[in-house]
Amino acid sequence: MTRQNAPLTEPQYFILAALMDGPLHGYGIIKAAERATDRRLRIPVGTLYGALERMERAGLVATDHEEIVDGRARRHYRLTEDGAATLSREALRMQQAAAVVIGHSRDAGVAPA
Repeated sequence: MTRQNAPLTEPQYFILAALMDGPLHGYGIIKAAERATDRRLRIPVGTLYGALERMERAGLVATDHEEIVDGRARRHYRLTEDGAATLSREALRMQQAAAVVIGHSRDAGVAPA
């Protein structure tokens, strides 16, 4: 598998998923990921911006616009076409992987714990 088609990490997956509805700034991405995972996934700020930088270089996200809030620049990111395609591929990959386990559990009958 090439680096470009490597599976996404869980934070990368939910960062891209957070951008499906439109551009968000960093804090908005963190909060969207928390909501999507019922607060199970909490992306630290350093992890977020490192991931965004790598995904921007890979062409998965792009800077949409910047605004100044309280004297500080706030950058908003958007999902690119490549990012949306990567996210869709990853969702399908995970769905197929889950189907193997779900189907096996149903067919084989899992022993009670």
